Amino acid sequence: MDTLDSVIVNVNDHLWTYLLIPLVVGAGLYFTVRSRGVQLRLLPEMFRVVKEKTPPRADGRKQVSSFGAFTISAAARVGTGNIAGVAAAITLGGAGAVFWMWMMALIGAASAFVESALAQLYKVRNAGGAYRGGPAYYMQRALGKRWLGVLFAVTITVTFGFVFNAVQANTITAVASGSLADADGSNWFGPSLGVLLAALLGLAVFGGVKRISSITTVLVPVMAIVYLLLGAAVVLLNITEFPRVIADIVGGAFGFRELAAGGIGAAIQQGIRRGMFSNEAGLGSAPNAGAAAEVSHPVKQGLVQSLGVFFDTLLVCTMTAFIVLVTNPELSGRQGADLTQTALSDTLGGWAGHLLTVVVFMLAFSSMIGNYYYGETNIQFITRKRWVLPGYRALVLSAVVLGSLGSVSIVWNLADVFMGLMALINLAAIIPLSAIAFRLLDDYLAQRRAGLEPVFTRDRMPDLKGIQCWDPIRTTVPSAQARGNGCSGGPRHSIVGR
Repeated sequence: MDTLDSVIVNVNDHLWTYLLIPLVVGAGLYFTVRSRGVQLRLLPEMFRVVKEKTPPRADGRKQVSSFGAFTISAAARVGTGNIAGVAAAITLGGAGAVFWMWMMALIGAASAFVESALAQLYKVRNAGGAYRGGPAYYMQRALGKRWLGVLFAVTITVTFGFVFNAVQANTITAVASGSLADADGSNWFGPSLGVLLAALLGLAVFGGVKRISSITTVLVPVMAIVYLLLGAAVVLLNITEFPRVIADIVGGAFGFRELAAGGIGAAIQQGIRRGMFSNEAGLGSAPNAGAAAEVSHPVKQGLVQSLGVFFDTLLVCTMTAFIVLVTNPELSGRQGADLTQTALSDTLGGWAGHLLTVVVFMLAFSSMIGNYYYGETNIQFITRKRWVLPGYRALVLSAVVLGSLGSVSIVWNLADVFMGLMALINLAAIIPLSAIAFRLLDDYLAQRRAGLEPVFTRDRMPDLKGIQCWDPIRTTVPSAQARGNGCSGGPRHSIVGR
């Protein structure tokens, strides 16, 4: 097992150091410059759009709103990466890794904008009335390369459905074992918890994406608020240490001591790796949720998903970093969520460690639901055979059980490998397609300057091929401007669900 872990680590080091980090950073900077900093200058617009309500369908069937799509993607983003991942980055890369996580979020939000706007533009509506979309769809419809879309669909299904869900289950087991002294090191606890997690996930995913949206809409705000309150309590009780923490983060990112010891390289690599695992900017995952929303213009979901990157990294991940660094715990011998749990217990008492167990469960379980949905969307891109989806569900539940039994190191290192492969495929598509996203942005801003609520229909850009939805408006009723999002051959207002 140690040999396998060592091989995976070597693959990761070469893949990220020489290929992924330059590509991820370069693409993010290009999108930022090309869009004139869309992720910063349109920040107020992001908050306006995420609160926008979706008008009900004429038949009364439920749709996924901008906020609903935001919570589905946040459910996958806000998970163990925010607690275990940040702690692991600090352990391996020092406090300076936090600074590079921040930088990753600031430039990565531009990548999130591009991929999610494209996913909205090229989404499709299935026979049950559900919107489906994501990188696989724009690879086929915009680039005309179905083989690339299939490759991405397979990769994201394995990455999120199996590997990332194993990471979530592994972290829940680790934290629960630390919280329950009698369970630590026992032979029965991991398998029993894994089976319980699989059973609970099965109840959620067999209800369809409408149930997924309703669950995450409740879970994500609750888990974020509880965790942020815990973090705020730790910071306030150690407020005199706050300047030292900021100095450690900045110094660790640029300090001469770290430069001499090679620590800056480790800080950059860990910061970008864990930053991408946490906020998923440019990874190609969040666009699958963004495509599910009913909005009047594709740019709206681009803005919403950019906001999701900031929410995840600049708020939730930063709180974890402060929890760990403000208490200055002993890092050696600890890794992942155990480090965060110890920091909370040392400051607030043992009850805080137990409460973190509940928070981690909520975070990780909602991530499992979002992860499952990403795989389901892409399986339906690959094939419509009825037996495939139940088979996928069974394999996802098996991965949850196995993840609760696996080694922490191997599970996280495998996640890095598959995450890197996903990013490579997705960036290869969105870099050439980004010009379309910027045209959409220009169209959106022109309508806003004219005092209009932006509405997109495909006749506004007739040269674009492969667009199934966004039918031209065929009514003179003034209120019809609120939506221009019908799909060919179906009702004007679609839904997500089966």
